[in-house]
Amino acid sequence: MEDWSNELVKSIEAAVLEVENFFVDVTEEFNHIMDDLTQFSEEIAEEVQNKLIPDLDQCLNDILEPILDIYLDLGLDDIEEEETFDPFVTYVHPSATQNPACRGCNHYHGKIYGGNLLVCGMHPLGVEGDSCPDWESDHD
Repeated sequence: MEDWSNELVKSIEAAVLEVENFFVDVTEEFNHIMDDLTQFSEEIAEEVQNKLIPDLDQCLNDILEPILDIYLDLGLDDIEEEETFDPFVTYVHPSATQNPACRGCNHYHGKIYGGNLLVCGMHPLGVEGDSCPDWESDHD
């Protein structure tokens, strides 16, 4: 009976050793595959960096440079020094029909945000009539 149990223990030990060797072999093979993939991805990245990016950069420059030249030639020199150009905010000058009391006022803001005109901090919607109690000259 003792021979039978010894043989079983030896068989189990041999099976454990075979499973362990299998996992060692799989791990080594996996490491080789990962090394090859890493080297391949580094080569691809180098090719992209050396060949594709300079060509793409030149192509973008060829496309964007004329657009930028047109944009800069739009007459932005006509904008007053106090105003800054913001393509998302529209400036509305006071006129004889719209906010006449604000013409020449230091407090006039006149920009549209989300479709709403902000006239000034004291009178966000403007004043009715031709005069404003808070009017101050913008030439002080």
